[in-house]
Amino acid sequence: MSRAVVHGDTVYLAGIVAGNPDADVAIQTRQILEAIDGLLATAGTSKSKILTATIWLADMSTFGEMNSVWDAWVDPGNTPARATVEARLAAPAYKVEIMVIAAL
Repeated sequence: MSRAVVHGDTVYLAGIVAGNPDADVAIQTRQILEAIDGLLATAGTSKSKILTATIWLADMSTFGEMNSVWDAWVDPGNTPARATVEARLAAPAYKVEIMVIAAL
């Protein structure tokens, strides 16, 4: 499975999870966003070019915790279309998973 695919002028990231699944939602979200920054930079783009994001939460009651980290990270002049849903993730320890599509 590829973590990132570039096709034409678009970068597609796979669902990214935290490096430390035992951390709380805020820390997992920060780790994921740092990974997204790195993957986008490797592809030659940045968070300011994100077109859409999908966020999965294991428990929707943690939305505020995740969203405060997201709001501090996202480029305020270029906020993407976003959906946030509750879902059972690949392993019970994971609390957040984020997938983005960005322009180059």
